Amino acid sequence: MLRVLIFAGLSAALAYVSRGSLKVPCSHGFYRFFAWECILGLILLNFIDVRQWFGDPLSVRQLVSWLLLIGSIVPAVSGVHLLRTRGKPDVGRRQDASLVWIEKTTQLVTTGAFKHIRHPLYSSLMLLAWGVFFKRPSWAGAAVAVGATAFLVATARAEEVENLHYFGQEYRAYMRRTKRFIPFVV
Repeated sequence: MLRVLIFAGLSAALAYVSRGSLKVPCSHGFYRFFAWECILGLILLNFIDVRQWFGDPLSVRQLVSWLLLIGSIVPAVSGVHLLRTRGKPDVGRRQDASLVWIEKTTQLVTTGAFKHIRHPLYSSLMLLAWGVFFKRPSWAGAAVAVGATAFLVATARAEEVENLHYFGQEYRAYMRRTKRFIPFVV
């Protein structure tokens, strides 16, 4: 019961943050909201007992999990930093009500994490979701992790359409020389 209340409360907070996006069903933020919901559900599903997260630290499952969880930090921190410093966010982009403040960039960022992948923040969320999954693998958890991944792919595709609209040919050229989530692969 406690997990249901936590899920409801945190979902309400996510819905508030995503309120602009939820009004635009084809926006990247619309799909991102459901990815966040899947990740939140996965965390609550898999965090039953602290021993499952920290017990048996040298098992393959734990090593894979921690590798993914720790790996999720780098693209997240790098991506946010670069969007804030290089993207020149401008809250004046009021026409883009579906964007949260960090996304209201006026400059295309193509350095750091963005030099090789277009979506380091979504890559980070994928790593987070699968890292949480491996803490306590189950069929239900796998379904939710796959759901999070699918919503993040949909998020990235929708954002690419939005970026093509805003940045034009500069973004199209950027797409040709970068991968979506994993450098040199996908």
